[in-house]
Amino acid sequence: MAIRFTVQRDDEQETADGLRLLLAAGLQLAMPPRQLTDQRWMAGAVPAQTSAPNAEGDARG
Repeated sequence: MAIRFTVQRDDEQETADGLRLLLAAGLQLAMPPRQLTDQRWMAGAVPAQTSAPNAEGDARG
C-alpha cells in the first residue's frame, strides 16, 4: 500500500504553500500544484524512498 499526502486548496499559491510544508517535513515531491477540473488546485508528496529490502515472502512484485 502506497502512502501519499496531498494538499488541495482554492488557488495555486495556497497549494504551493501547503506543499512546501510537506517537503519541509521530509517528504518528496510526487505532483507539483495542478488545477483540477472543478477549479481547485492539488499537489502531492510521498515519503522518501529507503534502500531497505522488502521483507522475505513479501508478495509485492
